[in-house]
Amino acid sequence: MILNWQLDSAADTWLTSLMQHAADTALRCEGVTLPCSVDIRLCSDEAIREINRAYRGIDKATDVLSFPLNTYPAGRTAGNAPKHLQMNYDDETGACALGDLIISTEHILSQAKEYGHSPQREAAYLLVHGLCHLFGYDHIEDDDKRRMREMEEKILSEIGIGRDDTQIPDETLLQMAREMLKRSYCPYSHYAVGAAILADDGRVFTGCNIENASYGLTNCAERTAVFKAVSEGATSFTAIAIAAYDAAPWPCGACRQVLNEFAPGIRVLVTWGDHVEEAPLSTLLPHGFGPNELPQTDH
Repeated sequence: MILNWQLDSAADTWLTSLMQHAADTALRCEGVTLPCSVDIRLCSDEAIREINRAYRGIDKATDVLSFPLNTYPAGRTAGNAPKHLQMNYDDETGACALGDLIISTEHILSQAKEYGHSPQREAAYLLVHGLCHLFGYDHIEDDDKRRMREMEEKILSEIGIGRDDTQIPDETLLQMAREMLKRSYCPYSHYAVGAAILADDGRVFTGCNIENASYGLTNCAERTAVFKAVSEGATSFTAIAIAAYDAAPWPCGACRQVLNEFAPGIRVLVTWGDHVEEAPLSTLLPHGFGPNELPQTDH
């Protein structure tokens, strides 16, 4: 699914990778085979309050607002109404526009804290809820509410997360790494690598390899993910997934050293083709040198 992002704060980019995975899964679970697009805005409580007041006459902030472009026949949703989807086909994007979603970042953070899980998990849940509205589901009547909840649970279970889960499963982490292969910049080696690293607070940060004409300034996917995470305040990690297309993408020596700086006990998952393997970093970097090996000083 094409997600056209409008981020009111550039700092919110770390939320988008799991949301993209959830959107692609939602389209598959709904049974939609046509390419689709959604415009998504992540904004403040004040911004979503203004939109809520202007379009719904409700003067308060909320977590998510959905504005569908399609009206489906009674009892039908996007998955069994392809002709209705095609009515909003956009030649420029090559996709059927479903509508707009507005999601409050402040609500993502506060509700994640309330439910005891990561902000990314809450963002994925709100995205799925909003997408179900764009698909034609509703929750006003009891029967409609049951159908919508069943679809939400189906999508969330497909990506391995639920609103009450406390851990992001390995397969979701691996899939997020696989999706980063599409963003790899590797015009010289033609060896694409994607990575997704799980912080101990539940956040996931993704990265891809980024090559450079000077060769020496190339950055690996693992370090891209780690550096993004550290720049957002995450410095403790439990697992990293690394993906490639045709060969096992075990991290290079530099990446092993960088991982050892922050998480000497991290689990390393690699996937290529249909293969998945795992090893602790301590096995990949025996007798690793890290911050604890440096002499302690007073300054």
